[in-house]
Amino acid sequence: MMKQAKNIYLIGLMGVGKTTIGKQLAKALSAPFYDSDKEIETNTGVNIPTIFEYEGEDGFRDREQLAITELTQLQGIVLATGGGVVLRESNRKALKENGFVVYLHCSIDKILQRTQRDNKRPLLNTENPRQRLESLLAERRDLYLSCADMQIDTGITSTKKVIKTIIKQFDKSIEVA
Repeated sequence: MMKQAKNIYLIGLMGVGKTTIGKQLAKALSAPFYDSDKEIETNTGVNIPTIFEYEGEDGFRDREQLAITELTQLQGIVLATGGGVVLRESNRKALKENGFVVYLHCSIDKILQRTQRDNKRPLLNTENPRQRLESLLAERRDLYLSCADMQIDTGITSTKKVIKTIIKQFDKSIEVA
């Protein structure tokens, strides 16, 4: 069981493994797992690409901010966030104040490999996905680092080891608290 009902939030670019690792981490901790994008889809009844199509990125970010506000009020959860969650200061603040934030990252090559057959990522629907990812990383890296309690490379570390490392660091953070 999670001690003191503290939350773990996973941040990072799309394709770094937030959902995959989040689900397994939650299972290892016997904690509920949430994915902010899935919550937005459930609440709106449409998928993320549709929201982007009709409301643009700003409309999506408004919905994401509302979801983060609600999800960070829950206790004892593991949350995989959308890649752009750090773009809004209120989201960064909510994550930092309500849980242990883990920045997952890996090489652009690894992300491209993982996302190449995924057409549900509106920000990658471009002629040059590599350039788009490099641009997103340049824009967001410092924001990820500014609210992360720890970071780990999911491209060179096995999922099992990533989960063990997160749990170890999370437990240390609880002991200190």
